[in-house]
Amino acid sequence: MAFFKDELQHIKAMVFDVDGVFTNGRIYVSGDGYQTRSMNVKDGYSIHYAHKKGYYIGVITGGKCPSIRQRFNDLSIEDVYVASSNKMKDLETFMTKHNLSFDDILYMGDDLPDFVVMNKVRLAVCPADAAHEIKEICQYVSPFAGGDGCVRDVVEQLLKVHGNWMHKEAFVW
Repeated sequence: MAFFKDELQHIKAMVFDVDGVFTNGRIYVSGDGYQTRSMNVKDGYSIHYAHKKGYYIGVITGGKCPSIRQRFNDLSIEDVYVASSNKMKDLETFMTKHNLSFDDILYMGDDLPDFVVMNKVRLAVCPADAAHEIKEICQYVSPFAGGDGCVRDVVEQLLKVHGNWMHKEAFVW
């Protein structure tokens, strides 16, 4: 197996799960059934900046709350697949839309619904608190937990490897 940073050279697209990756996995439900999640702003900024630098960013989640799509659309991320019951199908749709292969993709997930997809992509990565079965198949386990900067960790490493980290575009929204 190649080293993680060497494999980053080949990545054109990053795809992420939401709950347990962008969040700490907790969902707060109000009395009327409205769900809220807490997300790390540095994770959000990093994918916004990566998109601005030309990387394809996708989000595939089983979550159904409309605020998920809104959060990522606010970050200029258009490829958001909510209520996904078949992550492989949604990943293939994303790949077709952007003319990508599995070899072009880094996928970050944290639990069993991500397992099949993570076994197909070039790079499978996860947060520090991912399920044991997911950690076993990953080429990289971030030292940060879901919702605590794991996305920023991976995106920053990718952009640094590609020489795209501290460009003038990073200093403006």
